[in-house]
Amino acid sequence: MFDRLDSIRIRYEELEAEMNNPFVVEDQTKFRKLMKEHADLTPIVEAYRAYRSAKQDIEDSLMLLEEESDEEMRELAKEELADARKRIEELEQEIKILLLPKDPNDDKNVFVEVRAGAGGDEAALFAAELYRMYARFAERNRWKTELISVNENGIGGFKEAVFMITGQGAFSKLKYESGVHRVQRVPATESGGRIHTSTATVAIMPEAEEVDVQIDMNDCKFDVFRASGNGGQCVNTTDSAVRLTHIPTGIVISCQDEKSQLKNKDKALKVLRARLYELECQKKQDAEAEARRSQIGTGDRSEKIRTYNFPQGRVTDHRIKLTLYKIDSIMDGDIYEVLDSLIAADQSAKLAKMNEQ
Repeated sequence: MFDRLDSIRIRYEELEAEMNNPFVVEDQTKFRKLMKEHADLTPIVEAYRAYRSAKQDIEDSLMLLEEESDEEMRELAKEELADARKRIEELEQEIKILLLPKDPNDDKNVFVEVRAGAGGDEAALFAAELYRMYARFAERNRWKTELISVNENGIGGFKEAVFMITGQGAFSKLKYESGVHRVQRVPATESGGRIHTSTATVAIMPEAEEVDVQIDMNDCKFDVFRASGNGGQCVNTTDSAVRLTHIPTGIVISCQDEKSQLKNKDKALKVLRARLYELECQKKQDAEAEARRSQIGTGDRSEKIRTYNFPQGRVTDHRIKLTLYKIDSIMDGDIYEVLDSLIAADQSAKLAKMNEQ
């Protein structure tokens, strides 16, 4: 581990020297690439420097204990030694986590698909609430949410909603949300007061660049139609909506958010690229069964990951057996505790696997 840390530190110092080179600064593309690599290495280098400083503190304290006869000074040295050893343990754990292989998609924006499952209108209402939960979470992080397409049920529910969240590290935070979300509550239409169980499916897909996925336009069929639902005058009176069918996979994407047919076509292609990229990632995950078992959940859309029980005011994530009694704040986008717990559990599983090797 320490050989690797030393090589990272050397590379970090090389990057700093390159970034101070005026000829490199003039090449903005290269400079941005160096800046990103430098930013990625900074937390590791800072933790390693703190680790080395703590090691030096231990050596200094031990030397002082050997040479010092004054009891007060010896007590002070013992305290400093205990503090430094505690810091060493914490920093070793932090460094191990920082050295874990990074998901190449972590820094990407995400496309989110929320679909109503079992439960009719109640499932559609829950799907709309999940959309608002993620939109509020994005707002709390100062990320941008852009609705791509939505299929409403007429009473405020969403049969399906596709939207994009743009922000630094969006995928790293939200990637654990894929799967079946279950709600238990008394629907407004239920006169007998019985608790119903409904579901909605969430899919989180990293935004794919053209270099990630090449789309053959001969495989794409575009249909245009008149948009329906809320929108400006042009949205409802011109054939601006686009339906894209990817013939080899059968994927169908509708986009009617923009007034411009060209913009809707561009958005539909972005969603298709993300879906194709997700399919490719899924194939790789299926091929790496052991690696997939070490993850927190499979990310499969059919996997039941969480239950929202409104009568009891609780939210339970079944993968890590976490239960929180704060359903109102969670539905308002405060999902930090859930996501942080999932990330910590995933890191622990990966560390355990790394220690076995």
